[in-house]
Parts: sequence; structure tokens; C-alpha cells
Amino acid sequence: MRVLAPCRERHFFMWEFTIGGIDLYHILNWLFIYSFLGWVWESCYVSVKEKRLVNRGFVTGPVCTIYGFGAVSVYLILKPVSGNLFWLYLGGVIVPTILEYATAVLMERIFHTSWWDYSRNRFNFQGRICLGASLGWGIFSIILFYGFQPAVDRIVDLYSVSVGKLLVGTASFIYAADFGMSFMNAMRIGEKLHHMDAVIDELSEYIQSTRLFRTTEELRERLEGYPGFERGTELRRRLEARIDAIAAFGGAEIKELHGEHKAQIEERISLLRSRYEEIRNRGSRFANRFADRAMNAYPHMKSRAQALRDRRKK
Repeated sequence: MRVLAPCRERHFFMWEFTIGGIDLYHILNWLFIYSFLGWVWESCYVSVKEKRLVNRGFVTGPVCTIYGFGAVSVYLILKPVSGNLFWLYLGGVIVPTILEYATAVLMERIFHTSWWDYSRNRFNFQGRICLGASLGWGIFSIILFYGFQPAVDRIVDLYSVSVGKLLVGTASFIYAADFGMSFMNAMRIGEKLHHMDAVIDELSEYIQSTRLFRTTEELRERLEGYPGFERGTELRRRLEARIDAIAAFGGAEIKELHGEHKAQIEERISLLRSRYEEIRNRGSRFANRFADRAMNAYPHMKSRAQALRDRRKK
């Protein structure tokens, strides 16, 4: 690995600054390379799982920053114990799990949105982390040190330091602009999901108040058995299916009613469906496209309020 020589000049990126004995130049190069590799892995994995192309990641560009930051952090923190496989594996379980949990909490606090959910996995904690994923992080950490890191070092050594600085500077500028736009749009997603959930809850309560079903639990049970209504699917399809399921079951019962009462119920359901569609399409075209991409990329995304309600139920 090439190490930068000490320099008396002050550079914009302070390339001579070191962390754990590694200069900032190499750290930033690794960060972007691992972010790109993480994006490739996540996009391929989710695309195969969902049977459709998925652009994974918080920003629009081909990077998953959590992978880049996580890989570099794990390398710098666990480098002193990299010679001992047991401690390397144990540290590889603990460090990424802490990072994953902290990231989930921060994203929920900032964006009022839960971006992933391990609630369906056994031995999970608050749906934010789970034992299976943590054990996998330990294996990944060993592969990181003995497989990926030597390869990434060779990639960085392929180009000169001057070219590397130019690449990192350009990538940082593009990423900052992309992150800024994505951050602003992500701030609106939480509010949009919250309002969409509110419409769905209002519709559920209204149908229950019509006495078409005796209890909310009965309504839920019937909705759970409705084709296409499944928990854990892509958010937009889940919400739309929930609306369709409620309306369909409501419509089935409504057919047995007559006169003004039937017309009022049909009108109320139609109005609530229209409100739901209006909320879903609210905002600029770019913001809506970002929201659609984010929801498609994170199938378990839900509003923070809904995530908290789901955790309380479990």
C-alpha cells in the first residue's frame, strides 16, 4: 500500500491527516470503493429477491454509504486484532451490529421513517438488528481483511496519487450534491407515510363503525386472508393492497345493504381512497420519484409511528 509522504502545504482535504496510522487519502478511496461494492451487492441481492431491478441505497447514485463507512470503520477498529481469527470474528459481529443499530435509530429520529425491519427474523431486537445478520457481519469481517482489503489496496495502487485526489474530490462533490437532495426528499417521506397510514386507519375505523364487522380484530383477520395483502412486501403495494382489501370486503358487505346507507358508505370509502392517492402523489415530480425509488429499494420501509406501533404489538 502506497503511503503519502509528509507535506508542509495545507491541502483542502488535509491528505496528510491519519487515522489509526492510515492517511486520509487511502481512507477516502476505500470509502468510495466499498460504498460502490456495497451498492452492487445490495442491488443484486434485492433485485433477485424481488424479481425486479432495484437501485438500492439512500442516495440516487451507485453507492451504499453505510457499507463504505462500515467497512472502513471495521478495518480501522479491528486492525489490531486482525491476526487472531476468534477476536476478529467476535469484533466483526459486535462493531457492525452497533453501527447498524445506531444508523437505524438515527434515520428514524431524523426522517421519522423506519427503513428496514428484521421483525420477521428470529432473535431480533426492535426490528433494527437481528442475530442472523450479526453473525453474518462476523464472517464478512474476516472476508474483508483477507479478501477484499488486499484487492481494494491493489485497485488504489493502479492510479497515481494525483489522479486519486482528483477522483475522490470529484466523487465527494457529486456525492454531497446527491446526498443533499436525497436528504431533503427523505425528510418528506416520513410525513407522507404518516398521512397515508392515517387515511388507512381512518378507513379501517369507519368500516368498523358501519358494523359490517363486529371488531377490529375480525376486520384484520379477514384482511390478512385477502389475496395480495401481505405484511413485509414492498410498501406501496402493501398500502395499496390494504386499501383495496378494505374496500373490496366493504363492497362485498355493502351489496347486501340498500338505499341511502349503502350510498353513504360507498361515498365515504371513495373519498378516503381519493385522499390516499392525493397524499401519495403530493409534492414535486422529482420528490415523488425519489420516494418511489426509496420505497422500492427498501421493501420494509414504514413511518416511524407505524414501526413503533408494530413493535408494541409484538
